[in-house]
Amino acid sequence: MTVSGFTFNAFSENTYLLHDATGQCVVVDPGCYDKAEQQALQAFIEAQGLQVVLLVNTHCHIDHVFGNAFILDTYKVPFLIHEADLATLRAVPTYAPSYGFAQYSPAEPTGFLTAGTPVRFGNTELEVRFTPGHAPGHVVFYHAPTQVVIGGDVLFQGSIGRTDLPGGDYQTLINSIRTELLTLPDAVTVYPGHGPATTIGAERIGNPFLR
Repeated sequence: MTVSGFTFNAFSENTYLLHDATGQCVVVDPGCYDKAEQQALQAFIEAQGLQVVLLVNTHCHIDHVFGNAFILDTYKVPFLIHEADLATLRAVPTYAPSYGFAQYSPAEPTGFLTAGTPVRFGNTELEVRFTPGHAPGHVVFYHAPTQVVIGGDVLFQGSIGRTDLPGGDYQTLINSIRTELLTLPDAVTVYPGHGPATTIGAERIGNPFLR
């Protein structure tokens, strides 16, 4: 599996495309808000000859869902989130204008992610792990063969996700990290929702929040 990343919007959010040798592609957390960002993502997909087959959100805070409607309108694919984050998603239109994002277009999921039920595309299978604390319905996606986690806003290089937003809880987040991420091998690469990639081993040793 190949991970292609893009940094979009005023929150510097990381959007990921997951694709394999079949050319099938999953879009994770499309943060593309304006036309230029949407066109950049679409141009890459076309240039690589990728076939978008699924849209997923690790969680549904505003910066991770800007591009949901664009992806659905453009590629007509299923859209999955964890059901516990449905209220988080539906709240975005109520506060988007106050953040300066009056052009936000909402989108409803077509189904739900469940921990232990894999996400499949092409020749690839992703393990879904439930990691609440930053958001009530947060999940991460683990690909064991390439030792990769698409981690959303749970674990960052030297930091962790914030827990002061509605539905956040510090101890719940720490527990999620310890049970669902630190149980993975040290060599696993974590692709977070913001900032550079890191590894489980590096965070196990050096992350001040996990000591």
